[in-house]
Amino acid sequence: MLYFSDVLRNVGIAPDGVLLMRHPVSNDVARDYYKVDKIKQYTAHQTKGSFKKYQYFAAFIGDKGTRARFYGCYKVNGWQSDTKQVMEQGDPHPEHFQGQSLYFDLTPVEELREYENKLIIDWGNSSRRWYQKGTNKKPIWAIIPTDKKVFDGYESLVLKYDELRDIVENPEINIEWKVALSSVNAVYLIVDRENGRQYIGSSYGNEGLWGRWQCYVNTLHAGNKKMKDLICQYPERYHQFQFSILQILPKQITPDEAIQVESLYKRKLMTREFGMNLN
Repeated sequence: MLYFSDVLRNVGIAPDGVLLMRHPVSNDVARDYYKVDKIKQYTAHQTKGSFKKYQYFAAFIGDKGTRARFYGCYKVNGWQSDTKQVMEQGDPHPEHFQGQSLYFDLTPVEELREYENKLIIDWGNSSRRWYQKGTNKKPIWAIIPTDKKVFDGYESLVLKYDELRDIVENPEINIEWKVALSSVNAVYLIVDRENGRQYIGSSYGNEGLWGRWQCYVNTLHAGNKKMKDLICQYPERYHQFQFSILQILPKQITPDEAIQVESLYKRKLMTREFGMNLN
């Protein structure tokens, strides 16, 4: 069994000088920093004076379950009071800088760059304890390949069913996808690439577009009768489904408001007459 502490030792870092931090994207504040790629800044801002004894901070991104993805390791160069003067540009929560906590000066450890966003560990059953000592044994669950599909924006999103399934079934590896898709609702388009028939739907739940598309992965048709009939006739046809976004909707949109926008797109693209929409 290979542990994260073994990786630290391999680059000459003593695990007893390392503090492990698990930042769950289910936390609203952590998710705000993750969205703008500022987890390093989130890691630097701490309330606990006891953290001063560590020479390194190792940051992980977590979600439901016990697995966590390695985000980066940082050398601690010092610390100071978290006044507005130390706040870095673009920080999503400037109101948190009140001069009552600590802001650590952190430098990325170059020797561990190759593992960033690739190495997955098992944090263990004590997932509620978001920080632990580097000497704790954290088994390495996987090192993911570099050809993982990258989320590069809502407008350019086009996914085949098999690509969507790989993303949904591996949230630990694809946290950026889950954060992005669960942060919004949307009117979406599904196209049968075999014949060009279209289906328009919308999401309006608490889990956003992620929750809605997860239904297609789990059921193949998410309750749509025409899709279900098609799959009954051609059991492998769902592999030809392509998913994209027509319009982003607010996370707090009501079902009636979302369905109203959805209906407009159905009229424009005539998916009731020529597609897979029944209503």
